[in-house]
Amino acid sequence: MHPREQTIFALSSGRPPSAIAVVRVSGAEAGTALAALAGKMPASRMATRVLLRDSSRQPIDDAVVLWFPGPSSATGEDVAEFHVHGGRAVLAALFAALSALDNMRPAEPGEFTRRAFENGKIDLTEAEGLDDLIQADTDRQRRQALRQLKGLLGDKARDWRAQIIEASALIEAGIDFSDDGDVPAQLIAPALAKIKTLHAEIETVLASEGRSERLREGLVVAIAGPPNVGKSTLMNALARREVAIVSPHAGTTRDVIEVQLDLDGYPVTVIDTAGIRETDDPVEQEGVRRARARAAEADLVLWLSDAQHERILPRGTAPLWVVHNKIDLDAPGVPSRQGQADTEFRISASRGDGLTELVGALVGFAQNYFGSGEGALISRERQRQLLQQTVVALQRSIDVAGEGEELAAEELRIAAYALGRLLGRVDVEDLLDVIFREFCIGK
Repeated sequence: MHPREQTIFALSSGRPPSAIAVVRVSGAEAGTALAALAGKMPASRMATRVLLRDSSRQPIDDAVVLWFPGPSSATGEDVAEFHVHGGRAVLAALFAALSALDNMRPAEPGEFTRRAFENGKIDLTEAEGLDDLIQADTDRQRRQALRQLKGLLGDKARDWRAQIIEASALIEAGIDFSDDGDVPAQLIAPALAKIKTLHAEIETVLASEGRSERLREGLVVAIAGPPNVGKSTLMNALARREVAIVSPHAGTTRDVIEVQLDLDGYPVTVIDTAGIRETDDPVEQEGVRRARARAAEADLVLWLSDAQHERILPRGTAPLWVVHNKIDLDAPGVPSRQGQADTEFRISASRGDGLTELVGALVGFAQNYFGSGEGALISRERQRQLLQQTVVALQRSIDVAGEGEELAAEELRIAAYALGRLLGRVDVEDLLDVIFREFCIGK
């Protein structure tokens, strides 16, 4: 039997041990498995308490089971759920009992969601939204993922594709009736009007999205500067816990340290880098090299300085904020050194002075970087690229309409094909393998 035709099972809840664990079964043999272990078939969509037994009639667990006959199920197939106590021994016994049945096998990562997609329960944008929802660390990531899961982009793309097909049908009809004098013009004019309106609508979406797809990965902020200016102390203060070693000795931080933060719902990765200086120590040299590389890749660089170090600002493409640290140690009446930077802050990372203002500025930077995001349609670079391909094809169809209806019709087919790929309905087998293998097992 082909793997796609086999019945699959997996743990769909959290890692054991837990109070309750949910084991999901999907496929043609789901009902057979449920009846064999529960001793009876429960009413559909009704939680039923049963004593599960294996093939030797040995008890497995006192459980609750649910039966969802297809196609009205999450995957579109017959689905059974076993709600058992979440001990490792219970799950091991249940998995052994399921594995002993014919045509049953453990699910692969994302296989339940893939079957839901293949059976028309969700489109590819909704599947991506589900994955993003599982991976969401902040409230803003959760809200964006939930909008995708509800079909925010998918519904729009389906409507756009339907309009393209309608316009294409008008142009094709014009080609068919090309011998009837003014009939083609009467058909092509409304088609071109529809295409221009659609082109403008999708262009507006692309222009207004900003960096909304970056909300999935988050903003990267690098803390850089010479040794002993308090980079690790600032890292710990932002994280509100000890994530980096603080020492008065230069060269303590020799590798890149990262911590994930939630700043007002925005995901931010803060990087503590090795002190940038000239050194003969080969290990520290490697740390400095990595520090420069990570700072160059960051979306924002916080360059720390203090009264003891000359401030030589690095050159780079990312915005750079100068943060003058250790203001509690500055001599009274002696101003800190000034440098060439658009944004400057004065803080004491150890005492907490100025940190509220710095964090508030970081939140504001994240707001501007990601945009409002509340109505964002695009959440992945793949989606943006396919919408851009659609816009280009629509523009070409407008440009070549005067040269021949056949050329315009071909460009519309390309545009519709791009939206089909966005929804995952045409020629995406390799892409599906990449997307669904990133899911956890049981989804």
